[in-house]
Amino acid sequence: MIPAATNVSEVRTAMVPWREAGETVAFVPTMGALHRGHMALISNAKKMAKRVVASIFVNPTQFAPNEDLTKYPRRLEEDKKLLAEAGCDLLYAPSAENMYPAGFATVIDPGPIATVLEGIFRPTHFRGVATVVVKLLLQILPDAALFGEKDYQQLLVIRQVVRDLNLPIHIIGVPIVRDADGLALSSRNVYLSPADRQHALTLPRTLKETAAAIQAGRDIGIALANGMAQLVDAGFSVDYLDLVNAATLMSTRTFDAPARLLAAGFIGTTRLIDNMEVG
Repeated sequence: MIPAATNVSEVRTAMVPWREAGETVAFVPTMGALHRGHMALISNAKKMAKRVVASIFVNPTQFAPNEDLTKYPRRLEEDKKLLAEAGCDLLYAPSAENMYPAGFATVIDPGPIATVLEGIFRPTHFRGVATVVVKLLLQILPDAALFGEKDYQQLLVIRQVVRDLNLPIHIIGVPIVRDADGLALSSRNVYLSPADRQHALTLPRTLKETAAAIQAGRDIGIALANGMAQLVDAGFSVDYLDLVNAATLMSTRTFDAPARLLAAGFIGTTRLIDNMEVG
């Protein structure tokens, strides 16, 4: 069974022998309910560092009152087995009381990059993400931390915060892992009914077709409108489908810099996000 720490003192004590030996440390923060996407993060972490720490913490401050905090899947014992099998060296699984003790009042506002796309529909989300990630990074002080590109805006938000606060940690993005049918892996996919799962496949298919249309020189506005119509016809309640600058997340209708398609919406009661590089 994988060694586990549940508070700051324990996790730092567990890492003392590594520090004394000069071993490098890579960190993979998660909210648990692990799948192959998380295992890809662990695998990449093992390639770049001698030691790998993973955290499991369902962070309450990134959920709005009407979101799925209470029903978010929690499978700690199963997750421990997966991490052990993947060769992770240490699990950090703090409680909410340890992360946010009585009197906790500090929050981190990542700025404009957190106000577009997800920030429009979840205006408090990235403050919670930035705050908990900075706490975790400071508690563990890894050489590198790895995040999946499925949460592309989150990856850029964390890079912004780490850069702005001069944290000496490399932030590494790892490509999206998909099921054979194309759906991006997500812990929330377990919410999908069999019928909704089939409808959900329209999301990656639409991104792929829209990206191909843009790369072929089709009018970007028309390509996005067609993509939106495809999603709506499949039963999605679409929050956004947009082409953005890959570095700034600013919406663009010109294809003269690295760009990315980002999309989010509900199929049934499940909210899905996905994205795809363009060009």
